[in-house]
Amino acid sequence: MSILSELNSLLAPLLPVETGVFTGTVPGEYVVITPMTDGFALFGDNTPIAEVSEVRLTLFSKGNYRRRKSQITSALLKADFTITDRRYVGHENDSGYHHYAIDVAKQYETEDF
Repeated sequence: MSILSELNSLLAPLLPVETGVFTGTVPGEYVVITPMTDGFALFGDNTPIAEVSEVRLTLFSKGNYRRRKSQITSALLKADFTITDRRYVGHENDSGYHHYAIDVAKQYETEDF
């Protein structure tokens, strides 16, 4: 399993989710997943045995983003994701969207290379 597939499965029941950029008709509230890093966290006999994947979830909302932020945060914590940062990015006056970013990480065992 990958962090992207896990996050899509977790968040899709809550609101529309896309990776990289939202395509199609843009709804009033959605999340974009942006991959950030994939690093080897643990080694054994000079071979990586665990990797940590990190992504940024950007919530775009034309309404009150705080309720949705709390809902996403709760879902992430219950699914054993590590939240490394949460911050309000700003409001786009031209589009009317609030931007809120949640950075998350999860450790996975490495697969055979």
